[in-house]
Amino acid sequence: MSLVVFNAYFSHPDRFFELTMNRFILTAVFLVLCSSISFAKEYNISSFGAVGDGQTMNTIAIQKAIDLAHKEGGGRVIIPSGKFLSGSIVLKSGVELHLKRRATLLGSTKASDYIKLDRWYALVMANNSKNISITGKGIIDGQGKRLALHVDSLFYAGQIDSSQYRLNEKRPGVDVRPQVIEFVHCINIKVTGITIRNSASYVQSYMRCRNMQIDRIRVESDTYWNNDGIDLIDCVNVRITNSFVNSSDDGICLKSSRHSDGLYICDSIYIANCTIRSSASAIKLGTHSYGGFKNIKIENIKVYDTFRSAIALEAYSNGVLENIEISNVKAKNTGNAIFIRLGDARANQPPGTLRNVTIKNVRAQIAFYPPDSKYEIRGPELPFFHNVFPSSITGIPDYLVQNVHLENIKIIYPGRGSQAYANMPVDRLDDVPEYADHYPEFSMFGELPAWGLYIRHVEGLTLKDVVLKVRKADYRPAIVLDDVRNSSLQEVKIEGDKKPINIIQKSVSNVTIVN
Repeated sequence: MSLVVFNAYFSHPDRFFELTMNRFILTAVFLVLCSSISFAKEYNISSFGAVGDGQTMNTIAIQKAIDLAHKEGGGRVIIPSGKFLSGSIVLKSGVELHLKRRATLLGSTKASDYIKLDRWYALVMANNSKNISITGKGIIDGQGKRLALHVDSLFYAGQIDSSQYRLNEKRPGVDVRPQVIEFVHCINIKVTGITIRNSASYVQSYMRCRNMQIDRIRVESDTYWNNDGIDLIDCVNVRITNSFVNSSDDGICLKSSRHSDGLYICDSIYIANCTIRSSASAIKLGTHSYGGFKNIKIENIKVYDTFRSAIALEAYSNGVLENIEISNVKAKNTGNAIFIRLGDARANQPPGTLRNVTIKNVRAQIAFYPPDSKYEIRGPELPFFHNVFPSSITGIPDYLVQNVHLENIKIIYPGRGSQAYANMPVDRLDDVPEYADHYPEFSMFGELPAWGLYIRHVEGLTLKDVVLKVRKADYRPAIVLDDVRNSSLQEVKIEGDKKPINIIQKSVSNVTIVN
């Protein structure tokens, strides 16, 4: 008998049997899981006629392997070394798609090789599947630039309707450009180890999925417009960890859409230990928020060369955004640090709610020039002159952002704000537009009257140990509080700005400023 077991017996003789049986059961479960993983039946796509020469179309061969694995109770479909060209393949319950280290699954560059299952076109698809995985050290390459340009040419050939084409942007809509991965209504999903490249639309989207693990993946898609790195749409119980995202649109984006059978939410999401580069926002809750977002925890995030916000929290489409905890974010060369916005997209319905948000331990360095200028797809220039935008927390009249706590935050701004370039003085605070029904973005209000932090229509705000530093002179004050209630500023430090008054207050009530 081991010393641990011996001590357990004499310390708790009445619980010894229970402890021993629990350990036995856990060990048995672990061994069963290991055996199921180690001895899962394998289906090499080469045995089904697939050829990895980068030219042979392998859609039928890969799908045959998946179908047989599913029919026989599940297994691992192997993509071996080589470049395997394919159109849409459908992953089915119990099947793991495993890419070997030198394996590449290449997406076809012809739109006709893609199908829709439920929502949009994609290379790897699943709908109402359970226990599915994409694993390995290989690459999935959507060849998105060539594919998107091919889809674009179909419009001019009269094969795409004008309703599917963004005439003002001169490109086809996101729903007719295939993604790399799309899973809809799936349960128990694992995506680990792989590299995903070059999408024609969103890189990967997961809609109304439950119990997901995304770990150690690499996303490289600075390829075409709308290349969101990872999109979660009304998903529940998701972990995204230890991953890298370089995308021409939002890096990791949570969305909440309208569905034919009602509204749903993103709930119980954990994102940690990720590095993100984006020509939009790095971490974003928003775009659509019809149902909303609850119980989201994000920590240990690195952001660089990002055009818009490092952190963007947007309750825009009458949904809820609450119980959000974000910590340990380091952002350098980004257009904005923190953007929190409660809006009203559907004026005939009451706005949603944005409350109970905690953001701690953030270090951000804001760029003076476009942060993504060296990348292929860059964020769009604005149609008006402006100085560098501050971080902002804004609600709308009579519908306030509630209970936001910022602690141990340091944001460094370049300064150089000039009235001659763009001017919004503090005696014209009422001229800052509300834009309640406008799409939320940190630049949405135009020139803002603060260089560090602009706060309007907020209740229950706490700023604690917040440092705002400006490198060169800016004509604006550091902080503007407009219609702010029951709030506290504790140990807020303004560095580099010599103006005698650096916090402007208008229509505030019960606001305490300490030190």
